[in-house]
Amino acid sequence: MAEDLVLDTAIRDWVLIPLSVVMVLIGILRYFVSKLMRSSSSQLPDAKIVKEGQVIIRARNLRASGNLIPAKSFRARRFYYSNEENGLLFVPKGQDQNPQAQMLSDPNMAMDMMKKNLSMIIPQTLTFAWVNFFFSGFVAAKIPFPLTQRFRSMLQNGIDLSTVDVSYVSSRSWYFLNLFGLRGLFSLILGEENATDDTQRMMQMSGFGFDPSKSLGAEKDNLDIAQHDWALPKFEQRAEAVLRKLVNG
Repeated sequence: MAEDLVLDTAIRDWVLIPLSVVMVLIGILRYFVSKLMRSSSSQLPDAKIVKEGQVIIRARNLRASGNLIPAKSFRARRFYYSNEENGLLFVPKGQDQNPQAQMLSDPNMAMDMMKKNLSMIIPQTLTFAWVNFFFSGFVAAKIPFPLTQRFRSMLQNGIDLSTVDVSYVSSRSWYFLNLFGLRGLFSLILGEENATDDTQRMMQMSGFGFDPSKSLGAEKDNLDIAQHDWALPKFEQRAEAVLRKLVNG
């Protein structure tokens, strides 16, 4: 049976709160450092990439809400996006862009990506070393709801206590929870377009950039196989079913 622990208030005052405050301050500092390190060319996004992104968003909205328009209108819009003559989602084979070649042809892009990666790697490496040296082995907090054993490796990193309840969080795990869980707080403090999304940046580090041709092609395939079922003729039946449920309930 899992044992219950009594957490000392000194751990809250000298481990939990300082670690959380430091993570927030480092995120804010990294945001302003990233803004200073950006080149002037990176301030203006490529108009073609912005246009292609908006096309993808509109095509996704058509797939999501296509059942609210008649079948003829849906087919006309789908043809407008996916036809192989002048469709917005159709990319000829000779015109698809290679992100690696685009980076090699534009040294500013490679330099900007290197600066962004350095602005993430260096602060997080130093912060993790600081946490691992001063706060390793602490049970810092307890989550106020039960969890399954699958969360033990994620919440109790750095401590070897298999008899302790899974809801207890180690100091090292609290560091990782703050690292990947402060996006909403940074959005409130710094705005939606902030440079502190570590999850997205780590995903971008595995490649050389955004490949618009693949995204357009994938969205074209999804739109081609989308099935249309006009929802308007069924509204009366749904409304009648809801009213009967309310009356009978």
